[in-house]
Amino acid sequence: MATNETNKPNGPVAAALLAGGIGSAVLGLATLGVEASAAIKTAMNWYNPVGPLMGKSSLGIIAFFLSWGILNNMWKDKETNFNRIAIVSIALVAVGLIFTFPPVWHLLLGGE
Repeated sequence: MATNETNKPNGPVAAALLAGGIGSAVLGLATLGVEASAAIKTAMNWYNPVGPLMGKSSLGIIAFFLSWGILNNMWKDKETNFNRIAIVSIALVAVGLIFTFPPVWHLLLGGE
């Protein structure tokens, strides 16, 4: 039995991975911004019962889907440097996680 193996470009997978990192970083930065500024906190309050959480999470989701669409369109038929994209994606996820951690806000913003 012969196998019909075709190599597919890794661009779409790399686009999804990097978009996940971008969305995470945007969520973290939005969270830090809400903690740092009353104006940003007010701007992120898209729905009163939820408060600024609605804006923060929605921005992260919008950033993910927007970047995924753009990157997927750019890389759909291309082979990318997947290792480099994976490292950048992991770093962006780390940024997102760090900036959603309350002790980091207090350290950066001088709070209690």
